[in-house]
Amino acid sequence: MSKPRFVISCPFDTYSGYGARSRDIVKAIIESDKYKVELLSQRWGETSWGFCNDHPEWTFLNNHVVTQDWQKTQPEVWMQITIPNEFTPVGKFNIGCTAGIEATACKAEWIEGLNRMNTNWVSSNFAKKTFEEMSYDKTDPRTKQVIQKIKLEKPVEVIFEGADLSTYKTIKSSEIKTIDFKDINEEFCYLFVGHWMSGAFGHDRKNVGVLVKSFFDAFKGGIGKKPALILKSSMGVASYISREAILDKIKLIRDSYGDIKLPNIYLLNGEFDDSEMNELYNHPKVKAMVSFTKGEGYGRPLLEFGLTGKPIIASGWSGHTDFLNTTNSVLLAGTLENVHQSAANNWLIEDAKWFQVNPQNAVSSLKEVYKHYKKYLTRSRKQKQYVKDNFSWEKMRDLVNNKLSTQVPEFASQVELKLPKLKLPKLNKI
Repeated sequence: MSKPRFVISCPFDTYSGYGARSRDIVKAIIESDKYKVELLSQRWGETSWGFCNDHPEWTFLNNHVVTQDWQKTQPEVWMQITIPNEFTPVGKFNIGCTAGIEATACKAEWIEGLNRMNTNWVSSNFAKKTFEEMSYDKTDPRTKQVIQKIKLEKPVEVIFEGADLSTYKTIKSSEIKTIDFKDINEEFCYLFVGHWMSGAFGHDRKNVGVLVKSFFDAFKGGIGKKPALILKSSMGVASYISREAILDKIKLIRDSYGDIKLPNIYLLNGEFDDSEMNELYNHPKVKAMVSFTKGEGYGRPLLEFGLTGKPIIASGWSGHTDFLNTTNSVLLAGTLENVHQSAANNWLIEDAKWFQVNPQNAVSSLKEVYKHYKKYLTRSRKQKQYVKDNFSWEKMRDLVNNKLSTQVPEFASQVELKLPKLKLPKLNKI
């Protein structure tokens, strides 16, 4: 009996968060051995291309790329891993998969996209709850009368993004081969990982500008040892232009302090593979991760860093609170504010709200973790075990297989017709 065709349109070959999400889900479906998996490769914004050829352990995905005639027959199962307004039903059963949303609202087109699919998968309970609570009035452009109420009508399931425990784990200093911080004199460094996106100061989604300023405010002036801040960041693509643009942003903030002595900030701007990222997380000079993000669909770097057992300081709102809590991590207080026009785009709308950390709480938390590091290290070691027990790739794979088994219907398949052999009577010759 032939396996049902499962065609997946996704950016699996890109250096992006959606690329990592795609690879994890695709691998889980392939390993289930229930489907004939075919991949339709997509780009993701301006992120770099060619991930699989650069990482031999993922080249097997190239063997599943669709042929030119893939649309001649309708696939039994179709999945799109992208933003919901792009969802289009192509198969007999259709699954929309998205990281979700980083703010409190989206365009009505996103809800309409979710409703075009048979079911939808999101990364966090925050995304699920936000989609389920949204509704819009669709009006007649001529009469201005409400003609339709747009709200979610199709199921949404939470399929978390599991960490690869074979890659992201605690390692000894002697195992760190590629990350060399000999030019960093500080023995205590905070680490931030993420893009410095569009938006005026205090309004870029990862909130890097506010992080930089808060770090300066926490450790400016005075004498004695100070910590450093390492930014593993780019403006979408790691390049010379991206590096210089970020350095200019940091300088602009630094210059606003005049002659006050400020702590050092270091910028990492290259492409790192998973093992290099794990070395970065485990480097003895990296003591804690920090993120003042305004909103996350999930927040994979925070999850993966948690497997080092080191402290995490993060905004107390949105997708990453599924796996971070106040017991094991430092979650910052703050308020919801409208998405600023400088950050708004086709996906983020000005009517939506997202998080802004409380500046006093942010500064005091940075100081507190630095001053009482051993206390917070004891707490954060519990986070490591919590991720291992509940948010591994294997746990995610099992969840994917369970949802496919319960949601995807059985399909009729073409089988070879085998007629029974008949024992005919022997006829006498005339």
